[in-house]
Amino acid sequence: MASAAALRFGKHLKELRIHLCQKSNTSKGVRDFIEQHYVTLKKSNPQFPILIRECSGVQPKIYARYEFGKEDSRSLMDLESPQVLEVVKKLANQS
Repeated sequence: MASAAALRFGKHLKELRIHLCQKSNTSKGVRDFIEQHYVTLKKSNPQFPILIRECSGVQPKIYARYEFGKEDSRSLMDLESPQVLEVVKKLANQS
C-alpha cells in the first residue's frame, strides 16, 4: 500500500477539499482513505487546510486550490483508498 507519510504539500497548494457521502458505496474508498491517511497527512502538513465535507447522496470529489485562486477537481467515484492517495499526490505535485 502506498504511504502518505512522506507527502508534504508545497507552498503552491493552498487547500484540499474532499466531498463524500457517509453511506454510499461510491464513497467507500474515500472513507477508507480518510480513516487510513488523514492523520498522517495532517502530521506531515500541520498548518495545511484539509477540509472534509460529508453530504448525503453527494458524489465523491476532491478539489485542490492553488496560488492565484486556480482550482482543479477530480472525481473519486468508486476508487479504492490507494487510488485516492494517488490522486492526492498528483494534485499536490501539480502547479
